[in-house]
Amino acid sequence: MTQHHISALSPLDGRYQSKLATVRPLMSEEGFFRCRVQVEITWFIALSDSGMPEFKPLSKEARIEMRRWAEEFNTSDALAIKDIEKTTNHDVKAVEYWLKNQCQKTTLNENVRTELSRASEFIHFACTSEDINNTSHALQLNTLRDKVVLLYLDQLIDQLREMAHRLAGLPMLSRTHGQTASPTTVGKEIANIVSRLLKARSKIAEVQIMAKMNGAVGNYNAHLAAWPDFDWHSFSKRVIESPLHQPDPMGIFGLGLNQQNYTIQIEPHDYMAELFDAIARANTILIDWSRDVWGYVSLGYFKQKLKAGEIGSSTMPHKVNPIDFENAEGNLGLSNALLNHLSAKLPISRWQRDLTDSTVLRNMGVAIGYAVLAYQSLLAGQAKLEVNPEAIAKDLDNAWEVLAEPIQTVMRRFGLEGAYEQLKEATRGKVVGPSDLHPLIKNLNIPTAEKERLLKLTPAQYTGLAESLARLI
Repeated sequence: MTQHHISALSPLDGRYQSKLATVRPLMSEEGFFRCRVQVEITWFIALSDSGMPEFKPLSKEARIEMRRWAEEFNTSDALAIKDIEKTTNHDVKAVEYWLKNQCQKTTLNENVRTELSRASEFIHFACTSEDINNTSHALQLNTLRDKVVLLYLDQLIDQLREMAHRLAGLPMLSRTHGQTASPTTVGKEIANIVSRLLKARSKIAEVQIMAKMNGAVGNYNAHLAAWPDFDWHSFSKRVIESPLHQPDPMGIFGLGLNQQNYTIQIEPHDYMAELFDAIARANTILIDWSRDVWGYVSLGYFKQKLKAGEIGSSTMPHKVNPIDFENAEGNLGLSNALLNHLSAKLPISRWQRDLTDSTVLRNMGVAIGYAVLAYQSLLAGQAKLEVNPEAIAKDLDNAWEVLAEPIQTVMRRFGLEGAYEQLKEATRGKVVGPSDLHPLIKNLNIPTAEKERLLKLTPAQYTGLAESLARLI
């Protein structure tokens, strides 16, 4: 029976399925199988170049054919592996058997088929399932991090930086504890988010993606049983760390990852925790930003560009909701809930192996999928924002009490006693305008030039270095 996406259990594959086209090929079960096939083939070809007398180097034609299986891996291939799994009840063994079947295909060049068939027992040679799974997860996360997460964060940073520069000089009333506070500029507040995101992005990019291919409990037991005089540790390192698309000096194509030297049966997943924590930190910054924008829209500081046909309420026709920022906040929260569980759970495994990580790892794409959904919402929402200078200026002009800070600070500079207390008495909890502050300033015993400077000061002019800081980001 063909299922429509409307029947999907997860909204990521239902309501939002069209928005996750970049994540699904990488993190779906099909994507996982593709990576497993790639790892098995990479290990197999490298073994042929190891110098093992029983496994001669593969021909160029055989190598090209096998790499094509990984490069052109498709849904039909994944379903064929799933059919084998119905018998094996073991997904990695099903991949091994599928590859052995590929070696027997009648469509192959006869010489290549003979060559691969004779060598097919070296597929999955000396490997435990986790050698294939952990390297496949690493390939998935490496690509997802570089080609999806960082790409979206870079787009968000670029968009916000442009806004910060464009609005660098637009004065805005601050609010601390929800109360009026020293003015800033719209651009400077956006620059704050850019600065935080840049740091968070660098932490994500710095995480080393680790992998291991060292056997059932991390000691190369089976490897040494088969060939005791071979340096399996160095060989494994070359396979894991050599570049993906060009051979190392010894002619080995690798996986482009980083060797994890000390493991139990599983790679300990500490790098995963580090990566998920780093992504969650970026998400938290974006939750903070989403809530702030929601508030600024509520205050009227931002308007939203209208889209023909859209409705904000089933009963209130006037509404233009900040739904992009609300959706972003909700999906970032879901992402972080899953990322935090992944981070806390995955580095824990009983003795040399338990299977509690297996089902959890299958949700990595779900965790990142909600984040990607949120990133898209933010990009769309930010593109629709239009600043409302009139509303911002009106709030500033109704908040002369914020000038109590500069007045009392100048008074203290010139040694006037009780400066803070005098301004507190004049402004705290009161509606204040220039007619309340100017008489006080005129009576101050300070230099005339300073007095004149204070008398000319307005809330919109009291923004410190906000504009220049915004332009520097």
